[in-house]
Amino acid sequence: MKRLMNRHPGSIGRVFLTLLPFLLVVLAYAIASDIRLSENPSDKLLPSLTSIGSAVERMAFEPSKRSGDYLLWVDTLASLQRLAWGVGISALLGLVVGIANGVIPYVRANLSPFVTALSLIPPMAILPILFIVFGLGELSKVVLIVVGTAPFIIRDLQSRVLEIPSEQLIKAQTLGASTWQVILRVVLPQILPRLLDAVRLSLGASWLFLIAAEAIAATDGLGYRIFLVRRYLAMDVILPYVAWITLLAFIMDYALRKVSIKLYPWFHGLSKQGTAA
Repeated sequence: MKRLMNRHPGSIGRVFLTLLPFLLVVLAYAIASDIRLSENPSDKLLPSLTSIGSAVERMAFEPSKRSGDYLLWVDTLASLQRLAWGVGISALLGLVVGIANGVIPYVRANLSPFVTALSLIPPMAILPILFIVFGLGELSKVVLIVVGTAPFIIRDLQSRVLEIPSEQLIKAQTLGASTWQVILRVVLPQILPRLLDAVRLSLGASWLFLIAAEAIAATDGLGYRIFLVRRYLAMDVILPYVAWITLLAFIMDYALRKVSIKLYPWFHGLSKQGTAA
């Protein structure tokens, strides 16, 4: 008899088990909402699924009476643009500085303590400073994402570079490779899949910083809309927006993982014995 730990669900079973927790959450919400609304039909804390559906239709498929825009899609585009800039810059800084810190001792001695100090600064604490220095426009929001995520990506990639067996670096130098050739031919190919993993792990924090910045100073965006309608206790709008943000983050994480598997199958082959991604 197979032990439970050695049994694996089939494709249909895997889909069912994946969807089951989400279905249970929706069912629990529907029951709780029905109970509250039966006691107080004007209750706004747990709107019915019908009210949420109507709000989604209004925000996504009906033009705003004030601006004529389809608000959900305008907010989504604005937030994704800010997030793409912030995460992209953070990834680039993480790759360049992380490799430099890991490969070159002089750079590591100079920048590693500074990056460590930056990573210990609570990004939300300096948000007012960013608004003062960079203004209330797009730049301050992007900078907040970079300040909040780049130091962690740098530190992660630096540690990954330092984990590369020294024998590989020595062999490359013995064959006449310069520092740049060692970086490009030995270090970079091994670090790129780890960069994708680091970006995946930083997505949650990136969304947090984005929503916070949009809530304080923005005229569009998913975070802006959530904090705009909260004054009216519009939970029928807030809940779909939160679910939409979660879905977008899940899609981004899933897409990055698929790209990593496609480009670097060797990395995921080695990772099967480790913890699940």
